[in-house]
Amino acid sequence: MSWLKSMMEKEPPEPENPIGTVVIGNIEPDMHDTAKEPVRRALKKAGFKTVDAGKSVAPRVFVDKAKQTNADILAISVNTVPAKHNLAKLDEALKAAGLKEKLIIIMGGAAVKKEDAEAIGVLYGRSKEEGVEIAKKAIAEKK
Repeated sequence: MSWLKSMMEKEPPEPENPIGTVVIGNIEPDMHDTAKEPVRRALKKAGFKTVDAGKSVAPRVFVDKAKQTNADILAISVNTVPAKHNLAKLDEALKAAGLKEKLIIIMGGAAVKKEDAEAIGVLYGRSKEEGVEIAKKAIAEKK
């Protein structure tokens, strides 16, 4: 029932002085918000401005949102095997846009492991708490 409790959490207020901007979303064709939403709220509570790219987000949309918002971090939720197969396309789109080296990229979800993240050179978090910890550490190292 902890997943139900996390889904019922109130939306945290926007941080007054955000420590960074995070674009977060589910890579296509993943339509599962149950993992992404608690992570998004936890990042917001921790002081990050969060931009929800949504569900079933195409790699090009992640690139466009990151550029539009001048994002520091891209957080990818991957909860299905078909979505996992689109990680290479996202990696290619980020490289083509010149964002792969500029953004901190974090991923997590039921369909991926640390090895999957390492294979494309991104960070991996197993839980919302770990995701926030990784994001805070990475943004501190970047600044």
